Amino acid sequence: MKSFPPLALASVAFSLPAFSQSSDLMPTPLDEMVVSAAPDERSLFDLMQPASVLKGQDLLLNQQPTLGETLSREPGVSSTYFGPGASRPIIRGLGDDRVRILQNGTSILDVSNVSPDHAVASDPLSMQSVEVVRGPATLLYGPNTLGGVVNMIDGRIPTERFAGRWPSGYFSSAFGSADDSEAYSGALEFGKGPLVFHLDGFSRETEDLAIPGFARSERLRATSPLAPGEIEPYGILPNSATESRGAGLGASYIWDKGYFGLSYSGVDSLYGTVAEPDVTIDLRQRRWDFRGAFHEPVAWLKEVEYKFAYTDYTHTEFEGAEPGTEFRTEGYNGRVEFQHAPLGLLEGAFGVETRHDDFSALGEEAFLPPVENDVNSLFFFEELPFDKLRFQFGARGDFQQNQTDPNPLFGPGIEKNFDAFSTSAGIIYNPAPDYAVALSLAYTQRPPTYVELFANGPHVATGSFEIGDPTLETEDAFSVDLSVKKKAGRVTGSAGLFYYRFNDYINLAPTGGTVTLPDGDAFPVFAYDAVAADFRGGEIETTFHLLEPVEAAADAKSPATGSKQRLDLTLRADYTRAENRDTNEPLPRIPPFRTLASLDYECGGWSARLEGQFAAHQDRHDQNELPTDSYFLVNAALGYTLAMGDTTTTFYLKGVNLTDEEARQSTSVLKDIAPMAGRGVVAGVRTEF
Repeated sequence: MKSFPPLALASVAFSLPAFSQSSDLMPTPLDEMVVSAAPDERSLFDLMQPASVLKGQDLLLNQQPTLGETLSREPGVSSTYFGPGASRPIIRGLGDDRVRILQNGTSILDVSNVSPDHAVASDPLSMQSVEVVRGPATLLYGPNTLGGVVNMIDGRIPTERFAGRWPSGYFSSAFGSADDSEAYSGALEFGKGPLVFHLDGFSRETEDLAIPGFARSERLRATSPLAPGEIEPYGILPNSATESRGAGLGASYIWDKGYFGLSYSGVDSLYGTVAEPDVTIDLRQRRWDFRGAFHEPVAWLKEVEYKFAYTDYTHTEFEGAEPGTEFRTEGYNGRVEFQHAPLGLLEGAFGVETRHDDFSALGEEAFLPPVENDVNSLFFFEELPFDKLRFQFGARGDFQQNQTDPNPLFGPGIEKNFDAFSTSAGIIYNPAPDYAVALSLAYTQRPPTYVELFANGPHVATGSFEIGDPTLETEDAFSVDLSVKKKAGRVTGSAGLFYYRFNDYINLAPTGGTVTLPDGDAFPVFAYDAVAADFRGGEIETTFHLLEPVEAAADAKSPATGSKQRLDLTLRADYTRAENRDTNEPLPRIPPFRTLASLDYECGGWSARLEGQFAAHQDRHDQNELPTDSYFLVNAALGYTLAMGDTTTTFYLKGVNLTDEEARQSTSVLKDIAPMAGRGVVAGVRTEF
């Protein structure tokens, strides 16, 4: 792999959260607090929308080099999987600009929504937790959240005073066999009085990924055999090695009625694109975050919260040692939320948000002109609580401007303006203290992205010549979401159904034509078009608490005398069906029916998990795709935690795909040339102090 300049900040890390001895072994409880689904912090049980939080042991067991793969076991979440170096989450079959990725509540501000080979510019190794909200979150975060919201929380801006006498933090290391990975991490937090400081960093290197068999699928090998003399890659996924380093520092001033803080962070990443044997992407991001709040500044306001992020991002696609296309974006995202005091029974918030970014793609394979994007928004969210009922409603207006610069390859400059309106209403009913039924309705207008409007050129990563349509109008969608939750007793969890009806779903479809470039390369032509589409499906996550955490008997049958035991069986499943309503043809790259079962046990310092993961055969596919075979993966984990004074050390061993099953994701454009990892083991240790 090509080397790259280190960050100016000291860099260590591979942020694998540790096993814990108690509640972390359980699936995410429904009283877990979520900050990204409502103006005020709420528990999963109290939310109108389905949501989940990944942290602690669950984050450890699902930790992957990319965000999409890290979240891909969550109900309703799959990924774009472009090899180990890049993937973005897909929620309910909706991806790209229909899932908004946030870092501490503001946009990630990268180009991962432009192409599936572009990585999310925030490494999972630096996360403390990840919140996933499934379904439209348009009131708070805009119309590009039809699929949902993913909020990554890194803790770099402390919000509470430091209570300890000595600095606290952790150091961690991990080593993996499937990709010969070596990773390290560390974080430190300290403070005195109103001042609190935070430092963290990470480093990871992996080699080419070991795979169970051929890189190319059996169907692709049969329909498109290699030229005589070429050898099919086997056992190793070519050009899949990665390097990633990053660090962050932050500081906060905290008083009784509020706080404000500032952080600076950076990520450098270098990874192979897998689709091409000699192309690597060298990514560099630098980010400033400013955040704070005033608690009860005046009598009619409970809180004012403000956030601002500025990002400078660039990545260069190298062909061998020669630099090729360069993607750049520089921009900011700011928002202010005002949570008002109760007006009779009415509780809620209102706010404003602004986003700006300058995007450019420079080089022979640039398929987009330089474009400047601005979005300004107003929103409000209100709730009426009664005895067993809570009504929620709100609206949002987004005013978007896209303006391209004149360019010899793309012609004169174009300006496109859009006014988008979104509204939603819902009800949460508690028929009994531990039960909740939630129903929400939403209408959303999503303006087209600059890719959908202005693309005009060869997109090598997807093997197509993409053509945008500047005449596209807003994408209108009506959605219904129904869920049932139970938070206590021997069986807990949630189940839900959803339906989206699009009038103008913007889809990239083949035209049947072909474009041959001056160098002789030929690309099929794909054009963005608006079609009628339906998305429907459901999700379920249920936990059977087989053994409650009672004191174990002090006899020979007990693994640890007087220690607590817990045994949980968790079942998850999701299904999405998406089709063109006019032709009844399936839409491309939709996940199949998936299910997961895990058995979790803990006793004293020991914890263990056995997990089975199944994805069904996907034969509902676009005419330009091949079917995707089913697969069943077996995973396991074992950990031991040792506490000595104020220091806790955890040793863990994680086995992935223990049966060495060939698995391919139907949501990936590379599914027929890039299978998922084969059998592997990750061993690590983490010390917290």
